[in-house]
Amino acid sequence: MNILVTDDKQIVEIPDGSILIDDTFYVWKTRYGLHSTMTKEGRKMLTSLKKDDAIMMTRWHLKCEQEGTLENYTYVIGDATVSGKL
Repeated sequence: MNILVTDDKQIVEIPDGSILIDDTFYVWKTRYGLHSTMTKEGRKMLTSLKKDDAIMMTRWHLKCEQEGTLENYTYVIGDATVSGKL
C-alpha cells in the first residue's frame, strides 16, 4: 500500500498494483479478481469484472459529474413504501 498526500494535506492510501489513468484516477485488481477505481483524492468510484469496463465507466462518471449531467442518468425504479396497516 502506497501513501499519497494531496494538495489539501489529505492522506490517501493507494492499493498495491494500482495504475494511474489519465492522471485522474487509479485502477487495480482486487483480491477477488474484480477491478476497482478511486480518484487521486481517495474517493472510491466503481468496481467491475473487467478492467477496461471499470476504466470506461469511471471516465464517463467523472465526465458527467464535471458537466453536471449525472442526474440525467440517475433514476429510482419502484418504491419502498408500505401502505395500509401492518
